[in-house]
Amino acid sequence: MHIRPAHALLALTLVAVAGLCVRSSISAASAQAGSAGAPANQHASLPSTLTLNATIRDFRYRSTTGGHPDFESYGNPNITTQLVMDTLDSDGKPVFRQKRGQQITTEFKNSGGQPINPLHFDATKGDTRGVTSTVGSDQLTSVAAFAQWYRDVPSVNSSKILPLVFNRVPNTNRYVFDSATDQPYMNVGGFFPINGELFGNQGNAKNFAFSTEISTEFVFERGRGQVFTFTGDDDVWVFIDGKLVLDLGGLHSKKVQTLDLDRLSWLTDGRTYSLKVFHAERHTNQSNFRIETTLTLRSLDLPAVSALAD
Repeated sequence: MHIRPAHALLALTLVAVAGLCVRSSISAASAQAGSAGAPANQHASLPSTLTLNATIRDFRYRSTTGGHPDFESYGNPNITTQLVMDTLDSDGKPVFRQKRGQQITTEFKNSGGQPINPLHFDATKGDTRGVTSTVGSDQLTSVAAFAQWYRDVPSVNSSKILPLVFNRVPNTNRYVFDSATDQPYMNVGGFFPINGELFGNQGNAKNFAFSTEISTEFVFERGRGQVFTFTGDDDVWVFIDGKLVLDLGGLHSKKVQTLDLDRLSWLTDGRTYSLKVFHAERHTNQSNFRIETTLTLRSLDLPAVSALAD
């Protein structure tokens, strides 16, 4: 049997150790590059911005001649659900359900602590149950009055198209529009898209009485973590495929609801669906409007608007 000299064994040992160290360094570097670089590569093909066209409709306050009965009329600090029906009408507009509805006094939350629509509460997913109660005062006036919120009605409202630019958060697939940080809204202290326009500010420093309508579409991908979150005031209703998925009705302070689209069992993987946002600012206090989503939303052509203050 051939026995290698001690110095030769020592040399082989050092080489082996060095090789192990090199391999360990390469593995660590690869892991680091994967965790930091993979998201950037994965989402590099996504556009850096998305632009959606919104229809803004201006209204006069209730106390003004020709004013709308729903604007600068009611108030409640909490979200009021069930003011509108669960499905859109044949025109693709929300439908009046009742004047009062149910207020959320304690929010329903998912396992991550994010507020959700009470209709999506699921204890098996680790959700926390909230508390609702009947609202003690009206939040809407009538079927006829509500039907005017998202339709052009001469002498009742005046409208214009407003582009909203969503910025992608670097190295992610999250898109955000935020009136608190995006210009020109940040400089004016909130979502005031028609200051001094259409019916004007009606004696206030800012124009508070308006509604916002967004129509867009997206491709559903089950299991990919698609989410949609709205933060703001006052009323907000979000519909997917004509079905109500976020419900933040009423004249409340800034509130938020988030939706994990995988909870919608009726969505089919790979299909294209409509998404519509209906918002109203109808109280002279604050105006906040923030959307964050991992959906790659597509801008749709909108019908002509009045652009005149009749």
